[in-house]
Amino acid sequence: MIALPAVLLFLVIAIYPLISSIGTSLYDQSLLRPDRTFVGFDNYTAIFGEFMARLGTTLTFATLATIFPVLLGVALAVLLNARIRGRNILRGTLMLPWLLPGVVVSFLWAWIFNDSYGVLNHLLTMVGLPEVSMLGNPTGAMAAVVIAKTWHSFPWIMVVALSVLQTLPAEQLEAATIDGATRSQRFRYISLPHIVGPVALVATLEFIYNFGNFDTIFVMTGGGPGDSTTTLAVSLYQLAFGSYELGKASAMGVLWLILLAIISSAYLLLNRRLEKR
Repeated sequence: MIALPAVLLFLVIAIYPLISSIGTSLYDQSLLRPDRTFVGFDNYTAIFGEFMARLGTTLTFATLATIFPVLLGVALAVLLNARIRGRNILRGTLMLPWLLPGVVVSFLWAWIFNDSYGVLNHLLTMVGLPEVSMLGNPTGAMAAVVIAKTWHSFPWIMVVALSVLQTLPAEQLEAATIDGATRSQRFRYISLPHIVGPVALVATLEFIYNFGNFDTIFVMTGGGPGDSTTTLAVSLYQLAFGSYELGKASAMGVLWLILLAIISSAYLLLNRRLEKR
């Protein structure tokens, strides 16, 4: 009985919307029409091509926006774990991007990369280099959203990697140094195996976050130019609130949910295996 309020809240917040979305996906339903017609799985067949096309863009963004923050976060963790002057100040300063809301970060980088009045082109002009159109071409737009997401995400990966590095016994590194191991060898054979498990879990979790990211792309590019940065999240939004096709949007959401469930299951399996070691 004590858990009943929590169970009811969970049912209202999570289970009911899920069941409602699955039901809506079986109807031809629009915000522009008061009635709806049962169509079975027609919505799924209608949006499957769109889903697969956007899946490729989503995987590209999620993969790049995971690899670069992990590489940058681990590199900075190794640097901050060393005895350098002012490292405590650096730790606090490098945490600032993570403290900002995603929408604020997106607007900031959209301003930096703006073709007309952006900071990037202003700096390029000052040093005599030609301006670049980051948000005006497909490759540049994808690079821009990945850079913005990397800047926003690397601090928490850095914190995790740094925390794990600080649990590494100093005696191991000292013994390796005495045996003649170089700095790169100490990192490769001692530090890296020590942090690879936790970093792999963080990278998987970051990939799941990026797979469902909406605010960065929607604010910076709106899915453009063309459809070059239209991910599943942006495409679902456009179906529901651009075309007002709730049935098709729900069908895409259900397919997206199934895919996320598979990825999340892989994360839980990886976590369980690492815990047994």
